[in-house]
Amino acid sequence: MELPKHPHHSLFIFVFGLVLVFPSALSWKDAVTHVHQFVIQEASVKRLCKTQHVMTVNGMYPGPTLEIKNGDTLSVKVINKGKYNVTIHWHGVRQMRTGWADGPEFVTQCPIRPGGSYTYRFTVRGQEGTLWWHAHSSWLRATVYGALLIQPREGTNFPFAKPDRQSTLLLGEWWNANPVDVVREATRTGAAPNISDAYTINGQPGDLYNCSTQDTVVVPISSGETNLLRVVNSAMNQPLFFTIANHKFTVVGADASYVKPFTTSVLMLGPGQTTDVLISGDQPAGRYYMAARAYQSAQNAPFDNTTTTAILEYKSAACSSGNSSCSLTNPIMPRLPAFNDTPTVTAFSTSFRSRERALVPAQIDESLFFTVGLGLNNCPPNFNASQQCQGPNGTRFTASMNNVSFSLPSNFSLLQAHIQGIRGVFTSDFPAAPPRVFDYTGNVSRSLWQPATGTKLYRLKYGSRVQVVLQDTSIVTPENHPIHLHGYDFYIIAEGFGNYNPKTDSSKFNLVDPPLRNTAAVPVGGWAVIRFVADNPGVWLMHCHLDVHITWGLAMAFLVEDGVGKLEAIEPPPEDLPICS
Repeated sequence: MELPKHPHHSLFIFVFGLVLVFPSALSWKDAVTHVHQFVIQEASVKRLCKTQHVMTVNGMYPGPTLEIKNGDTLSVKVINKGKYNVTIHWHGVRQMRTGWADGPEFVTQCPIRPGGSYTYRFTVRGQEGTLWWHAHSSWLRATVYGALLIQPREGTNFPFAKPDRQSTLLLGEWWNANPVDVVREATRTGAAPNISDAYTINGQPGDLYNCSTQDTVVVPISSGETNLLRVVNSAMNQPLFFTIANHKFTVVGADASYVKPFTTSVLMLGPGQTTDVLISGDQPAGRYYMAARAYQSAQNAPFDNTTTTAILEYKSAACSSGNSSCSLTNPIMPRLPAFNDTPTVTAFSTSFRSRERALVPAQIDESLFFTVGLGLNNCPPNFNASQQCQGPNGTRFTASMNNVSFSLPSNFSLLQAHIQGIRGVFTSDFPAAPPRVFDYTGNVSRSLWQPATGTKLYRLKYGSRVQVVLQDTSIVTPENHPIHLHGYDFYIIAEGFGNYNPKTDSSKFNLVDPPLRNTAAVPVGGWAVIRFVADNPGVWLMHCHLDVHITWGLAMAFLVEDGVGKLEAIEPPPEDLPICS
């Protein structure tokens, strides 16, 4: 089947989709339940002069945008008509007591098999701004993703002047290949996967790529307007810079939380992160490129160095895309930071502050220290070294947290095993600190480059106040890691470079107005400190959102115990929860 041309403009009307809206007695006053149908199916998509057969939702790439209000409930039936197992993750949604709807494969559910279906049901409460949804099986999220827009609760407004227009920009990554084949080949060889062939904005690479000019995304603006741009990094493996020629951004939100407004000319988003910005139509009427390209912090690692573009077009411009009687003027190109411009990233990331005084835990019950980084496994004796150990010096790439490379189960989901008391699926002995203390960002002994493999969880009592130091390592190479925690938002109370020192770095803690995020960009060769209260029972994955790294094992999971009574316990599993077979 052929792909609809402009899926990013579709909100509640989907090809092959169904949308119903009706009152919900279980939600806040005036809240509603939105019912959707997602059909996972293959579609033909032509990009970069070549047609690929990719997995989509409802034949759309990117998938449909969902728009709700704070307090509303979503019910999304996912029907798998594709050839792969699939799950859908609602990235950043708190999923209070509804962990069965979170979506990561073999963590909170078994996958939806081809021919099967599952309905995700959950309420979004206390979150406003931009989130997104994506597949959480293999590398399907390269094409199976879309935006989740959360408008202010009924009867309330934005904490800033209502924008004249809202536009959503999904930054993505495109391969001239089947992404599932790309990761399978890397898993077979032990080498790094092939880099992408393009970046995209709302599924389109833009003017700077072959065969792409005609479908370049155009974002309208009028002189004097103030517009809200919702920017999502949905790329697989690459943090991205984003800017617009001759325009400034006023950042007002991130990860569906409002922030104190600040002005910048460039954004940096790690995969998984969202940023809401206001732009003003205060420039001479014309056409201006919106551009994104890589922030590459890993030294000597290959990366896609191309640039994706869309066009900010003033409706009053003498030559606009709607006026065919004149030849279009060339848009103005912005200046982007250098690929390795870490100082610009630091200046941006440290500018975030919560809009109001934050409810940061002042006292800590669980003080954890997690190293995050890469590794190299020696070639197993039964492997063909030339074919299966193509990493550096005949090794296989791996990754870990606290020297444990995370291995997903395949017969049960972790949450199912926890609730049903099934033994042998996981252990709850994930280390609270690295097994060995070392110079994390220095010259690390090769004896520490090969982690252990395990399915280890860390158990938290309900209501415990948790602090986690996330420490990058220089094993193989230091790198900026976007660390995402499912089921929770957390406060980023400090970040820095080098090895975290509790005696001196605790003085940098911001316990007044730190930003509330669901994905923290841990600085290259540095650290970040996060805090949260374990008030959501279930099994919650924490992982690097560079998909190549989670493929290699850069993950762990928290097991949060039930509290007292029904309202502090996870809901029972839905009747249609997929079973493993």
